[in-house]
Amino acid sequence: MTFEEIYRQEWGQVVATLIRLTGDWQLAEECAQEAFAAALQRWPSDGVPDRPGAWLTTTARNRAIDWLRREAVGAAKLQEIAALGVDQQEQQEQQYDVPDDRLRLMFTCCHPALAMEARVALTLRTLAGLSTAEIARAFLVPETTMSKRLTRAKQKIQHAGIPYRVPPARLLPERTPAVLAVLYLLFNEGYSDVVRRQLTTEAIRLARLLRQLMPDEPEAAGLLALMLFHDARRETRLAPDGALVTLDDQDRARWDHAQIAEAVEVLDSALHRGHPGPYQIQAAIAACHATAAAPAETDWHQIAALYAQLPQTPVVALNRAVAIGMADGPAVGLRLVDELAAGELTGYYLLPATRADFLRRLGRRTEAAESYREALALATTEAERRYLEKRLQEVSVTA
Repeated sequence: MTFEEIYRQEWGQVVATLIRLTGDWQLAEECAQEAFAAALQRWPSDGVPDRPGAWLTTTARNRAIDWLRREAVGAAKLQEIAALGVDQQEQQEQQYDVPDDRLRLMFTCCHPALAMEARVALTLRTLAGLSTAEIARAFLVPETTMSKRLTRAKQKIQHAGIPYRVPPARLLPERTPAVLAVLYLLFNEGYSDVVRRQLTTEAIRLARLLRQLMPDEPEAAGLLALMLFHDARRETRLAPDGALVTLDDQDRARWDHAQIAEAVEVLDSALHRGHPGPYQIQAAIAACHATAAAPAETDWHQIAALYAQLPQTPVVALNRAVAIGMADGPAVGLRLVDELAAGELTGYYLLPATRADFLRRLGRRTEAAESYREALALATTEAERRYLEKRLQEVSVTA
C-alpha cells in the first residue's frame, strides 16, 4: 500500500479520534498533519508499521498532549488523552478498529443545521483529507474564501453546540438523508466535470465507508451502487473532442464490467432488506442501463415504472417522459415533454434537448433544429454544447 493510499484510508480515522479526545477541530487537523509528516520522514528508513493507523493516531495524540501542556490546559483533559497510552497498545489497536469516531464525524460534518456548502467542505477536509487549496480548486473559489467557509462551519459547530455523535436511533431516519445527500452531491460535482474527477473518487470512497459503518442501512448501499453504476461508464462519456456521448453511442465494451457486477451485488443486498428508497430506486434504473448488452435491449418499460416510484420532481417527470417515449414511441414522449414545457423546467437545457431528440426521431428536423438551438443557448458545460452542436448540424444538413 502506498503512502497516499494510507493517507486516504487513515486520515479520517485519525482526525475523528483526535476531535473526540480534544474537542478541538483545528488542533486535531494540525496534529494529524504532523503525524503524517513524521511518517513520511521515518517510514522510508524504519519501514511501514503493521498497523499504520495505530502508529499515526498515537503520534498525533502525543502531539496534541504536547500542545495542551504548552497551553497549560487543565489536568483533567490531559489525563483523558493520556489514557490512550503507548503502554496500552493492545487495547489501543482494538479501539482503532471501532469505526464509531468516523461515523460521528460524518454525521457532525453533515448536520442539517449547517449550510450545504459548509457540509461539503467539512466532509472533504476532515474525512477525505483534501487540503483547503484542493477543495477551493474543486469548487472554483479562491482559497481564502474556502478557508473562511471552513472556519465558519467549525465555529458554528462549536457555538451552536452541535453534538459530536451519531444521532440516537429515533433520529437516524431524518439525519441519514443529509449524509447521503452530501456524498451524492460530491459525486455529481466530480462526475459532471472531468477536471474535478477527484471528487467522484472521494465520494465513492466515503460511500463505501458509510456502508461499512451502517451495514443495516439499505439506502447507504443503494447510494454506493448508484455511484458505482455511473462511474463504470466514466471513460466512455466524452468523445475525443470533449463532446458528451449519450448512452446509446457509448462503447459498452469499455465500461468497467467488474465494477458493474459489484454494483449489482451491492444493490441486491440492499433490495433484499425490503425497504426500497430513492437511492435504491435510482440505482435500479442505472442497473437497467448498465446491464443491457446493447441499447436496443434496454428495458424502458421497467425504467419508466421505476421512475414512477420516485418523488415526482420536475426533473424526475422529465426522465420518466423520456423512458415512456423510448418504450412507447417518440410521439408519446413528445406529448409528455410538451406538457412539462410550461412548468418549473423553464431554463433547464435538457427540456428543449429532449424535445429536440423526439422531434428528430419523428423526422421533424426543422422543429428539432429550433429546439436544439434553444437547448444550446441554455447549456452550461462545454461537453454539453459540443454534443448539441453536433446534433444541430445533423438535423440542419438533412432538413
